[in-house]
Amino acid sequence: MEDLGSFASVDPVAVDQACYDAVVNSPDPGKKALIERMDSRHGIHTVEAAAQHGLGNREYEMISLDE
Repeated sequence: MEDLGSFASVDPVAVDQACYDAVVNSPDPGKKALIERMDSRHGIHTVEAAAQHGLGNREYEMISLDE
């Protein structure tokens, strides 16, 4: 899969959710294998559980620093 750039946040749940969303929404045809690997390991459930345990928030705002 192509490079999606760097992601950073003080909220570990938000950054994990943003990375997951970036892969899923990428136009790169190479994403299929990565999505299958993430889903086979129930990656989104880890994010959901972390949010439920109060470790962060799944909502985020993307701010580009490339402007």
